[in-house]
Amino acid sequence: MSDSRPYDELINIVATLRSPGGCLWDIAQTHQSIKHNLVEEACEVVDAIDSGDVEHLKEELGDLLLQVVFHARIAEEAGQFSIADVADGLVTKLRRRHPHVFGQTTVSNQEEILHNWEVIKAGEKERDSHLQGVPRSLPSLLMAQKMQDKAAKVGFDWPDAEGVLAKVAEEAGELAAERDDKSAIEWELGDLLFSLVNLARHLDVQAEFALRSTCFRFQKRFRTMEKLAVEKGKKMTDMQLEELDGLWRLSKKAEEAE
Repeated sequence: MSDSRPYDELINIVATLRSPGGCLWDIAQTHQSIKHNLVEEACEVVDAIDSGDVEHLKEELGDLLLQVVFHARIAEEAGQFSIADVADGLVTKLRRRHPHVFGQTTVSNQEEILHNWEVIKAGEKERDSHLQGVPRSLPSLLMAQKMQDKAAKVGFDWPDAEGVLAKVAEEAGELAAERDDKSAIEWELGDLLFSLVNLARHLDVQAEFALRSTCFRFQKRFRTMEKLAVEKGKKMTDMQLEELDGLWRLSKKAEEAE
């Protein structure tokens, strides 16, 4: 059994911060005023996971846990629910969604587990659309992939990646045909991005993480370009595109040599 004392102390500290005589800033906060912190802290947890730094991950998970406890405390003060209610609801949900562990259901593979999970989820809430349950605050690439996953579960999907590739080419052509109408360009670009996300899904790749990886790779190469420019005694802002492209090629070679 793990020691619950640090967890209990955390709850008490948050309650003290929110109580008369506590921290004026903490007392003034609402669900709305700090909701952005949830997103930021979750992203910092992802960065810590990617870094492979276990101590950093432990710290960032603590920051994320603080957000959960803080929101639960605000709700408790309003007479709505407590952190204990949150935990109790989660325990009940986990037991209900794992009948192969806590019940009598028998499964033979992960696919059956995921199928049962979706069936149980569908029975928990009344929904008027198969696309419900996709958070509107998700990053766009994640939102697109989630929606496509849900649509695919009812059979609305390409049979293979070849069909999606053809759709990507079609959407690229429609985008290329637009010249002056900005709203039309934005529309067609959105269609192209949506098709590319669908291609990622068919290739079993997370589009969000694929693009993030490319962003980080670009950042690393660009910083190498900046160093190379300094070594040449030049400013990138004074260089022609051909020179910059040469630095880019050198940075790629340096990366390949690592």
